[in-house]
Amino acid sequence: MPTGVALRDVRAQLFDAAERVLLRDGPNALTSRAVTTEAGVAKGVLHRHFADFDAFLAELVLDRVARIEARSPGLRSSAGRGTVAGNLTDVLIDLFGSVAVAIVGLIISRDELRARLRRDRPHGVPLLAEATAMLAEYLAEERAMGRIAADADVDSLALSLIGAGHLLFADRTGERPRPAAVEKVVTTVIADVVQRRLL
Repeated sequence: MPTGVALRDVRAQLFDAAERVLLRDGPNALTSRAVTTEAGVAKGVLHRHFADFDAFLAELVLDRVARIEARSPGLRSSAGRGTVAGNLTDVLIDLFGSVAVAIVGLIISRDELRARLRRDRPHGVPLLAEATAMLAEYLAEERAMGRIAADADVDSLALSLIGAGHLLFADRTGERPRPAAVEKVVTTVIADVVQRRLL
């Protein structure tokens, strides 16, 4: 590796390599050696920048959580445009069509990683919890605009949508669900609150 490479460049290179290993081979194949080999860097590079492999994995998860949190304002600003079902379908496809499902599997499979993440994020599964909050905030905007029922429980709706989306995309070995299949589930979950706003 050339000298003088900025830390954030090394981090991004290692995080992207970890994602490729996760997506291709699953959480059990994710080792420090697999990551550095995939990244094309010397084995010691990871350990020069992170205390240990679980610290690296925790930073990877937190980096991906930050990406979700950065999407939240854009989703909220889409309230009132398009259809509620269409907006939710797009965000679920974007969220779960990425590496999110594999990262959730990683979190669940590694006790030490979960313990580290719980220190700062004691509730829910990291990444899924932030995605749920993002959907709830969006649904609250739609409720305020009258596009869903005024008494809609946006927190429960968001949990239902994230759970359903995760299940739709969780099969790593199969084909990704078609957008129409995702939209069908979204439409079913929100049907009551969309219909009741018209009454």
